[in-house]
Amino acid sequence: MNAKKVTLGLLFAAALLILAVMRLGAQSAAERAVAGMASGLVLLWVIAGGGLMWRLRRQVRQRVLAMRLDWRVKFVLFATLLACLEEVVTVSMTNLAPWFGAPIGEAYITASTNYFDVILLHSVVVLIPYFIALAFLLARYDLSPFTVFIAFGAVGTLSEALFAGSGAMLLAFPFWCFVYGLMVYLPAYSLPRRRGARPARWLAQLLCAPATFLLALPMIALIAVFIEGVLGHPRIHFP
Repeated sequence: MNAKKVTLGLLFAAALLILAVMRLGAQSAAERAVAGMASGLVLLWVIAGGGLMWRLRRQVRQRVLAMRLDWRVKFVLFATLLACLEEVVTVSMTNLAPWFGAPIGEAYITASTNYFDVILLHSVVVLIPYFIALAFLLARYDLSPFTVFIAFGAVGTLSEALFAGSGAMLLAFPFWCFVYGLMVYLPAYSLPRRRGARPARWLAQLLCAPATFLLALPMIALIAVFIEGVLGHPRIHFP
């Protein structure tokens, strides 16, 4: 069996185990609600969304390649679009808190119940520098879509751990790998084969995640200063 498929299978099994542990270990209504939201995210974004991306990947690639834009621009815009779609699911889950058995504001997986507030002032706006950094690396190294998927999953996991202020969040890598990796898999699959990138040896693949994070960090810092320092926008807020 293909090693990549085995790796994905093991990661997905681990992600399901994490959901099970969250559900079984929940001590309050809020914790049970968050476990339900995370399960909804996996069902709608990972299984349904990811399955659709895989099924239509060749058709999507043909359409993307046919667009008359620089491939770097297309990559960033495509990844941003997918991030916005992922947030449709997460914000919906947060708004369904009462359905999961907890009041809004006590259980959540986004910083707000307002979709545009989330994408413009919390999540997607911070992800765009990562997409730009990835495009920069992909212009130099011919990284496979699988490598980009895993690397961005690692970047997303680290970002979640830093936001939560908890190193324990790193243990949820299998879960976050699918959540974040699916934002960039299809854009990476849709890249032109001949773009002047050199073959990516094992070191370039290994350093893809830390390089993406470090390259994006200055841009993210500026965005954070503007949103929190200039605008005075809170990190988490509910009505």
